[in-house]
Amino acid sequence: MIRNPMISSKALFPFCHAMSRMLEAGVDIRKALPTAANTSPDQRLVRCVEQVQQRVKTGHDLTSSFREMSHQFPPLFLDLLHVGEESGALPEVMKALGDYYEARVARMREFRSAIAWPATQLFAAIMIIGLLIYVLGLIGSQPGQAPIDFIGLGLHGTTGALTWFGMTFGLMFGLWVAWKVVSRSLHGREFLDPLWLQIPAIGSCLRKFAVARFSWCFSLTQGAGMSIRSSLVSSLNATANGAYIAGIPRIWNDIHSGDTLTDAFRNSKLFPEEFLHFVDTAEVSGTVPEAMKRMSHNFDEEAHRSLQSLTALAARAVWALVAMMIIFFIFKVAMVYINLLNGAAADAMGV
Repeated sequence: MIRNPMISSKALFPFCHAMSRMLEAGVDIRKALPTAANTSPDQRLVRCVEQVQQRVKTGHDLTSSFREMSHQFPPLFLDLLHVGEESGALPEVMKALGDYYEARVARMREFRSAIAWPATQLFAAIMIIGLLIYVLGLIGSQPGQAPIDFIGLGLHGTTGALTWFGMTFGLMFGLWVAWKVVSRSLHGREFLDPLWLQIPAIGSCLRKFAVARFSWCFSLTQGAGMSIRSSLVSSLNATANGAYIAGIPRIWNDIHSGDTLTDAFRNSKLFPEEFLHFVDTAEVSGTVPEAMKRMSHNFDEEAHRSLQSLTALAARAVWALVAMMIIFFIFKVAMVYINLLNGAAADAMGV
């Protein structure tokens, strides 16, 4: 299936915020659940919460009830739900989750908004080229005229235009499907994400987002009293980055062997030096959760600036691609026209 079976951040953040407000006000959780779910645009969440409500009514705890549908909820949501329920800080945890998912939605919206116009230009360029292939094919289909192949791929007329559309849109659709399949597979992310991290501009942006999410989750789980191992696993999973998730065994083995957090993070080669200095200072002073919370805000702001720069770069790259396509095909059409004129002049002289 192309649609992600997991409930989206767009559906989760209003649910988490509503749950936080009602639990803070002392509303019974059995009443809060359906009321909060009704704020979500995703009917899958409404149906899941109905099942959770029934389980809670029969005496099950909230975490185990949600874990019955773990394939539809992000691991971070389930892990922090457990932390909030065990620590008695469920309203605060739900608010933090709501803020986290809302920020993810806002970031994606900004990216789509910035890339929308260049993408529209690319779509228009592909359509115009297809129209030219069709029109010039009609001209070349006249008696005594050779088919006009102005892009050099043997495409002309209706069949050529359809082939062009199939090649371009088919390639884009295929890449999109491949991306969806790989991004939903843990093994795929563990293979692909380390490669993305090696690309200068993209890697820097992804690393900052990963560190910001890790710091936020580690601060929250440690502040709630979660064990160090569970906290590390949840926090590294919260990065949603295959390179960091793949690093869980090594980081934990280093810590279990007696290394400090700083040394374990440095050995993984996943964290920037600035972050390591912060962690080292925090370990000495015994303020790791507090320092992590501050760092999560700092790295999130840096990641946001990097994403804006990266989005602008992507928009310029798409625009440059469209410009090159237009210039190339203008010259090709011009050459076709010149050749037609030369042919007509040669025929006239021959007469």
